[in-house]
Amino acid sequence: MTVQQLENYARPQQWAGIELVDTDVHINLDNLRSLFPYLEARWCDYITESGMGGLASNLYPSNAPNLFLEGSRPDQGPPGSSLELLQRQLLDPWQLQYAILNCTYAVDSVHNDDFAAALARALNRWQLHEWLEQDPRLRGSAVLPLQNPAFAAKEVEWASQHSQFVQVTVPSRSREPLGRRGFWPIYEAAQRAGLVVGVQAGGLSGNPVTPVGWATYFVEDYVSVPLAFQAQLMSFVAEGVFVQYPELTVATIEGGFSWLPPMMWRFDKDWKGLRREIPWVERPPSEVIREHVRMTIAPLDRPDTPQYLVDVIDQLLCDDMLMFSTDYPHAHFANAADALPEGISGDLQTKIMSGNAHSTYRLG
Repeated sequence: MTVQQLENYARPQQWAGIELVDTDVHINLDNLRSLFPYLEARWCDYITESGMGGLASNLYPSNAPNLFLEGSRPDQGPPGSSLELLQRQLLDPWQLQYAILNCTYAVDSVHNDDFAAALARALNRWQLHEWLEQDPRLRGSAVLPLQNPAFAAKEVEWASQHSQFVQVTVPSRSREPLGRRGFWPIYEAAQRAGLVVGVQAGGLSGNPVTPVGWATYFVEDYVSVPLAFQAQLMSFVAEGVFVQYPELTVATIEGGFSWLPPMMWRFDKDWKGLRREIPWVERPPSEVIREHVRMTIAPLDRPDTPQYLVDVIDQLLCDDMLMFSTDYPHAHFANAADALPEGISGDLQTKIMSGNAHSTYRLG
């Protein structure tokens, strides 16, 4: 990365004085064997003898051009696998107060519950020792083995014992809607621990991402990413998760937000006629969503006319929902100033860049 590129990617001068929090920073393993110190011997043997390579996220083609920030790939390992690069390319030039780490390792693709749980445990301990304990600006998101909610709840309880963890994550493309009661042990543990449940873009559910079957082209798959988030939010509300766990917060990560106002309008309208089906939802779904859901802003669906996006933000009818994110090391913008919507007020800008994350993750 050149000096000019670093300057373009650094915090703009007009943001001086704001305690900036980045709520979506990706980390990755340099090699699956990096987990061996945190795995039981039998699982190390299992990986070695099977010739298993790794479990990379399938959200993006790994070698797609312009996918990652230039210079973010270390000499060995994929982008996001170097703490030194993270510090030099993001933490320092952006002068971040905190960065919330997300490890998008595809544990959900494993069909063996015990192995998935072992990998999640190892990933979380690796994240704690190799990343979170190495820089006080970092906060973590514990990976959960969603295949087995009882195992996942135990991992939530472990994460709650380490103050560096502020969130637990599950994939948006899950094998069934996340509001289903089988997942409730996870939410009970998260509420008890005061941890946010982050719904992260991606996942290997085995189901097509569209409601009408498998897409032919990647562009169809990628444009359809928000559909999974819409289905998950409706499931959380309709199944009564937030009624059962009134202090729970869910954060959508890399799902966009411009689709939310029309979805809430339709949800409210149809709830009025069908509320007898879900009598535990005693107030409009939009109110429940505004109270319990937070959203990262990158990648930002930015129209050519900035005012259109400002109008969408106004239609959320809530200043507490959006949280600043860069999605490092993915390259969603060439200039740092493009990371934030244009035309929003100074007070809302401060809430998006700092205040909402502080409230959501209870940052000190």
